[in-house]
Amino acid sequence: MNIKIHGTHDPQTIKQLEVCVAAEDGARGVLCADGHVGYSMPIGGVVAYRNFISPSGVGYDIACGNKAVRTNLKMSDIEADLPRFADEIQRRISFGIGRVNDEKVDHPVLDQIRSADVPEQRGLSQLAANQLGTVGSGNHYVDVLEDSDGIVWVACHFGSRGFGHKTASMFMNAAKGLPMLGQSHDGEMFSPPLLLDVNSTLGQSYISAMNLAGAYAYAGRDLVVSKVLDILGATSEYSVHNHHNFAWQEAHGLGYPVWVVRKGATPLCPRQQGFVGGSMDDLCVVLEGVDSEKSVDSLYSTVHGAGRVMSRNQAIKGKHVWVCGNLGCDDVRFAPPAVKPPKDMKCPKCGMLLLKSQLSAPINFRDVQDRVKMHGVILRGAGADESPEVYRTLLEVLEAHTGTFVVKATMRPRIVVMASKDTHDPYKE
Repeated sequence: MNIKIHGTHDPQTIKQLEVCVAAEDGARGVLCADGHVGYSMPIGGVVAYRNFISPSGVGYDIACGNKAVRTNLKMSDIEADLPRFADEIQRRISFGIGRVNDEKVDHPVLDQIRSADVPEQRGLSQLAANQLGTVGSGNHYVDVLEDSDGIVWVACHFGSRGFGHKTASMFMNAAKGLPMLGQSHDGEMFSPPLLLDVNSTLGQSYISAMNLAGAYAYAGRDLVVSKVLDILGATSEYSVHNHHNFAWQEAHGLGYPVWVVRKGATPLCPRQQGFVGGSMDDLCVVLEGVDSEKSVDSLYSTVHGAGRVMSRNQAIKGKHVWVCGNLGCDDVRFAPPAVKPPKDMKCPKCGMLLLKSQLSAPINFRDVQDRVKMHGVILRGAGADESPEVYRTLLEVLEAHTGTFVVKATMRPRIVVMASKDTHDPYKE
């Protein structure tokens, strides 16, 4: 099977990608170093199909992506006002599931939706209008950053909101032979990929609908960044903007075009640039793709973030760990490989059978808030499930992709605004 794996991953994540690649003879796959289990296809997964496009591969948050702009400001000029700016960003931009924009906007993309090629998308025009320029929740954010030269950057991460989610649900229903506008049945996390023949009417309709959701996501990020620039009194001098949940028709030197489906993976062709953010207390970078054998093997794809190592539920509620029953063994603890331990599971330190499971303490988010504040980050919103502890470090995952990019800019967060901890977004990526 033609799969390139960057970094270290649990077997379930790798298995998800293998199932997606096995769906078509000759398909190719890549697992980026920030990968983890997703719905049907892993986050950080890339699959190139010759004859198919995959609504479940692109995912529910069609065209989720990043925009970053370098401004005309120096951080030293605005540092004293950062708390006020953070409050104003949180006040003027709507964060959270189902939120509508308190400052209504108009944009040509809304006219495109009202006359969409897919009739079912036209019925979403009011939802699209209400949510245009809102950010959502989960790991979606607005950042004000400082680069290594002291220049201020503005960045955001989100996708096509409810418009994209409902579009995805419609086509996933159709791929299962169900009515587009019927009740959505997500299936299991490890469901096989949903595929549409790119030459079929339904496949062409999905491509059209996906591209429209992509235009909507671009418009939303443009509007959010513009609003933050207005709050800061800044102008944009340079910008980087791309999706990481999307599918593109590409060549890859195969002699025929392929549809490259990326879920949580940044496209990075030679000389193409992409912004990649870490956690709220980690660095962010602008990368530029290079032409190398490793880039070709990676389907010109790289990470979209640092990658989760802990689920939201584990971060909020704690997680089960096995504890050695030998009181003289320093109470050795480690994460279980399954819900129930095998009967012969032994302590790796003393060899005694592990006798009990207990729930470890969840992340103390108050400590997280204090730590990021000490590091110069003003945080608004978020919760334990977005703490730095639930992510890898960005340097760790970038190292696994060495040879596929050059770093064009490095910056660190100074303001991070996210949805409040009680407004998490259930949408699957």
